Amino acid sequence: MTLVVLIITILLGSALSFIGGLLLLRAKKNRELAILLTLPFGAGALLAAAFFDLLPEAFELGEPRDLLMWTLGGFTLFFVLERCATWFHHHHEHEAKAHQNVQQRRLIVIGDVMHNAIDGLAIGTAFLVSVPTGVITALAVSAHEIPKELGTFALLLSRGWKNRTVLLANVATALATICTALLVFFLGTDAHIPIGPLLALTAGFFIYVAASDIIPDIHEQPRRMGTIQAAMLVGGILIVGTVITLLGV
Repeated sequence: MTLVVLIITILLGSALSFIGGLLLLRAKKNRELAILLTLPFGAGALLAAAFFDLLPEAFELGEPRDLLMWTLGGFTLFFVLERCATWFHHHHEHEAKAHQNVQQRRLIVIGDVMHNAIDGLAIGTAFLVSVPTGVITALAVSAHEIPKELGTFALLLSRGWKNRTVLLANVATALATICTALLVFFLGTDAHIPIGPLLALTAGFFIYVAASDIIPDIHEQPRRMGTIQAAMLVGGILIVGTVITLLGV
C-alpha cells in the first residue's frame, strides 16, 4: 500500500508540473510574474518540511549532533553538485536572455535530471519513515518543483526549443524522480538503509536550495516585489508547517 501511495504522489506532482508548463506556454505575458511569485512559496515549503518534519524525524532515529553533521554534509554536497553541473535553478533574468546554445540546453536538461533524482531520494527516504511523512515531503518538493519547472520551460523556450520538445523533455526528466524514489524505497526495505542520516541529508538539500538560491533573489528585487516575495516565502513556511503540525507527522 505504501508503494502505491508513493507512486501516485509522485505522479500527481509530476502531472501538476506538466499542467503548469502547459499553462505557461499559453500565458507568455504572465510567465515571469508567475515564476517570481511561486518560487519563494516553494522555498518556504522546503524550509518548513526540513525543520518541522525531516529533522525532527531524523532526531528520533539517531544522535542529533551526528545528524546535524549529515545536514551540513547535504548542504555542502548540494553546493558542490551545483558548481559541477553549473545549473540547477535557472530563473535569473540575465540567464533567460542569453544566446541560444546547444550546450546550454544540455546543461539545463542534465541539471533538471540531477535535481529530480535528488527529489526522488528525498521522497523515497521519507516514505521509508511513514506514509504521512512521505506525502508531506512530496508536497513540499512539488511546491518547489512546479515553479522550478516553469522556469525550466521558459528557459528552454528562450533557447530555441519548440513547445513539443520542451514538453517531452519535461516528461523524460521527471522519470528520474520516480526511479530514484523507488530505488531508495526498495533498497531501504531490503538493505536497511540508514534512514536518519538520509533524512538529515535531505534536510540539508532543502535548506541549501532555499537559503542560497531563492532568498538572495528576493533581496535583489525592487522593494515592492521583494516584499511580496518575502510574504510568499513566509506563507509557504506557515501553510506547510501548519499542515505538518495538524497532521502530527
